[in-house]
Amino acid sequence: MDDPLQLSMLAAYFGAVLILVALMLGLAALLGQRHRAPATVHPFESGMMTVGDAYVRYPAQFYLIAMFFVIFDLEAVFIYAWAVAARETGWPGFIEVGVFVTILAAALAYLWRVGALDWTPPRSRGLRRGD
Repeated sequence: MDDPLQLSMLAAYFGAVLILVALMLGLAALLGQRHRAPATVHPFESGMMTVGDAYVRYPAQFYLIAMFFVIFDLEAVFIYAWAVAARETGWPGFIEVGVFVTILAAALAYLWRVGALDWTPPRSRGLRRGD
């Protein structure tokens, strides 16, 4: 990106995007509908009256499981890409994907062993294992 023409084009593109976003937000604020009814601020629950608070606190394990899912799902994409090109990669590719799957299995076993996948409360873990 040492070319001054490329830098100026990039700056012009960036400026055009900012102007377009500001224009869209400004027009939406000026021309958008305004509702002043008290029911506007209440969440719509398929015609039913809401019960309780809409903000639910999820335990930290929920986010941990979500991160594990994203990581292992991304690795499944890598394995699928290998499967598409399996004939071209030959035996070296097969050995490499075998090492990759072995590392994945070891990571999953480690997570299982340290209790990252265990959702039971700490006080009841001993009762469940028969200690």
